[in-house]
Amino acid sequence: MNFEQARFNMVEQQIRTWEVLDQDVLDLLYVVRREEFVPSTCRDLAFFDLEIPIGEGQRMWQPKMEARVLQELAVHKTDRVLEIGTGTGYFTALLARRAHHVFSVEINPSLKELGARALKAHDIDNVTLELGDAAQGWSQHGPYDVIVLTGSTPVLAEGFLDQLKSGGRLFAIVGDAPVMSARLITCTIPGSYVSTDLFETSFPALINAPQPERFKF
Repeated sequence: MNFEQARFNMVEQQIRTWEVLDQDVLDLLYVVRREEFVPSTCRDLAFFDLEIPIGEGQRMWQPKMEARVLQELAVHKTDRVLEIGTGTGYFTALLARRAHHVFSVEINPSLKELGARALKAHDIDNVTLELGDAAQGWSQHGPYDVIVLTGSTPVLAEGFLDQLKSGGRLFAIVGDAPVMSARLITCTIPGSYVSTDLFETSFPALINAPQPERFKF
């Protein structure tokens, strides 16, 4: 397979057409080689418009989703970033290339090790990987300039908002299947937030994600 041609096709045919026009983001997709972060049996699928299984019942976002979220978060070189769900480490690597430091929390030990190996292989050293349950927040290194949840959550825990700096941005997929909202929340001043629903999607929930109160008869 010609990976470079496949990468070019992915950027031009999938990602640009999904409102990703930030040239810095597009350039980064050529630098961080996605095929080196997917499971070895899926390398030929690395540039397809699909969610690749990575084990433990988890999946990677589609390439266009990764690029769109990275663009919407507008990560700067001075930013401290919190990522919930490390997975293979690919989106972690994209964040790390743009941020000052990334704190990535993974609840599954085997996935944490998978991400750690990939990041080490690519000499990415501005990432701190931690094992834990961060479905309702991770205050240890906060507050943060950017927070991103890579799994969905039926309701967004208030703890995440409390851990966001003034001017900070948070991305989360919020709601229940089959239709969820990809949501960007910006902290304008402490305690005040602006929320924008970017698009509709559906993605598996974070383990132990908070649940809304359900009506009972």
